Amino acid sequence: MTDNDLVLRFLVTLPLLLVSLVIHELAHGWEAWKLGDPTAKIHGRLTLNPLKHLDVWGTVALIVTFVGSGGSFFFGWAKPVPVDPRHFKDPQRGMMLVGAAGPAANFALALIAAGLVWLTYTWSLFAAQALALAYVLNVVLGVINLIPIPPLDGSRVVGGFLSRDLYLRWVDLDRYGNFVFMGLLVVMLAAPQVFQSTIGRVLDWSFALLPGG
Repeated sequence: MTDNDLVLRFLVTLPLLLVSLVIHELAHGWEAWKLGDPTAKIHGRLTLNPLKHLDVWGTVALIVTFVGSGGSFFFGWAKPVPVDPRHFKDPQRGMMLVGAAGPAANFALALIAAGLVWLTYTWSLFAAQALALAYVLNVVLGVINLIPIPPLDGSRVVGGFLSRDLYLRWVDLDRYGNFVFMGLLVVMLAAPQVFQSTIGRVLDWSFALLPGG
């Protein structure tokens, strides 16, 4: 891949990824607001403005991994939406629903993108490829965030099924969240085969929804 091809791929990928991350975080905030927590709204996070959701280090990680891998791999994140579970009638169940909302939004976007691929692939190859990329991005985001490791969204979903005492110990692991992100980043860079054998396998299955899958 030439430098020009890499730049073009990045310029196509970046806005699609930003939209996916923004919708993901917005879904968290919207669900929390519906359940009675105004924290995200107070902080101006119930918005589609990407500048409100960008995380500096998450964006740097995205650029470094994308360029470093020649466009074949990327890893980044947005700024988590602030949530105060004390506003929920049932904090444990509330956090489960808020956590599930983000990946659910990504899977919904993936299904929409897949449907649009079927509508466009016969008349615009570029549009179909861009939509297919949006599909892949949202499948990956949804699956990664469902990994049941604090503070990923999957840990919130698992937490909804734990006993009260075990749940309190479970959420206490959130303080190690930055180490989790860095650990995942190191694994993805040092052993890309781990990504291929896990997330990559899910992607292989998901391609059945696209033309030619």
